[in-house]
Amino acid sequence: MTETMAWLKRDIRRARKEDAAAVTRRRRDRLADLVAHARATSPYYRNLYRGLPERVEDPALLPVTDKKTLMGNFDDWATDRAVTYEKVRAFTDDPERIGQRFLGKYMVATTSGTSGRRGLFVLDDRYMDVGAALTSRALASWLGPAGVLRAATQGGRFAQLVATGGHYVGFAAYSRTLGAGGWRSKLLRAFPVHTPMPRLVAELNDYRPSFVIGYASTIMLLTAEQEAGRLRINPALIQPAGETMTTNDTDRIARAFHATVRAMYSATECTYLSHSCADGWYHVNSDWAVLEPVEADHRPTPPGQFSHTVLVSNLANRVQPFLRYDLGDSVLLRPDPCPCGNPLPALRVRGRSGDILTFPTRRGDSVQLAPLAFGTLFDRTPGVELFQVEQTAPATLRVRLLPTAGADPARVWRTAHQELTRLLADNKLDHVTVQRADEPPQQTAGGKYRTVIPFDRSSQGG
Repeated sequence: MTETMAWLKRDIRRARKEDAAAVTRRRRDRLADLVAHARATSPYYRNLYRGLPERVEDPALLPVTDKKTLMGNFDDWATDRAVTYEKVRAFTDDPERIGQRFLGKYMVATTSGTSGRRGLFVLDDRYMDVGAALTSRALASWLGPAGVLRAATQGGRFAQLVATGGHYVGFAAYSRTLGAGGWRSKLLRAFPVHTPMPRLVAELNDYRPSFVIGYASTIMLLTAEQEAGRLRINPALIQPAGETMTTNDTDRIARAFHATVRAMYSATECTYLSHSCADGWYHVNSDWAVLEPVEADHRPTPPGQFSHTVLVSNLANRVQPFLRYDLGDSVLLRPDPCPCGNPLPALRVRGRSGDILTFPTRRGDSVQLAPLAFGTLFDRTPGVELFQVEQTAPATLRVRLLPTAGADPARVWRTAHQELTRLLADNKLDHVTVQRADEPPQQTAGGKYRTVIPFDRSSQGG
């Protein structure tokens, strides 16, 4: 059967109306199909899965993968033998090609993620279509007929708070939509997350969006602007993504904007992983994704307890399969049914919280910058393997860089320093000192890297 957009929407609707067994059956069949495809067409997976049963429906039988390993085996990982690291890297090095089709058929997305390590990901149309169908379903269920009518009477315009200037998944998808033209392109506008706050507020006031979708840390900054009366918009829906939200956060946003607030827990590796409900739980779209909370040794974490990490399998993308992929987050799986009535697995997320940096200005007030502003800056800087920005004093940043193999460290630093200086100057923070660290990025006791570390004001005493 052909998985058209119409078919996908019908299948998702049927799966939600049937019992949990129907969702489980779809997940098992799709996992078995993707594993078979990966074994047949990816040299990396063919070797990794040697000795496994012919049909695999249980993800626990599969070895664990992660970004570092897959990037290290890039050419063998791809199921399309025309996809190579050098071709993809050359493609992403050209900002003019953002949103264009790689090899005439794929979208390419780059990410540093919470680990600070750059990823180059090739995404096929099936993946993008599944994500669009699941998001469309979620939007309709969140708003209901009254909310849809409210949004329509306001013009139905979408404001996307995205990282621009690079092949990030949100901006690449937005650029592709604009390039395709049609009615959808007329209802979308991207707002760069690194825009200085006064200008971003003015532009949103002028645009008057019905929907605001974007990074949680930026939305929290805009919430303060709405509370202060400088931002004056009336959206029907606000959808934070990319960073952890508490119920206090979402309640505050809802009060400030008088809007429905629903969050996403997802990643470039699986953009459609989950959507939140009115009770603040993330529900996993488990007909198209597998999510496994696990301990450090990859044994299952019991429901009701926070995990060491979480493994995700994206059941849609066939060109670069993400199978039992270590996302690096700590999650808790709800042990009982969610009060909202949604039968899909429900979870809370402890990891991936955004660290907003607050700087004093020369006038005595303060400016806040979301962590994504720094993440996208280093992600688009050639030659950066790993980065870490620590605010060691209110007006001092210490930058730790690990260059990629073969890169000139001095040249990488010059480029990064130039970009960082420009970011600070754009936000009237040209007095902030930027230091180059001799040491590489530092790991936490748990082995993770925090890419952005705010100043610990408790250390000042008083």
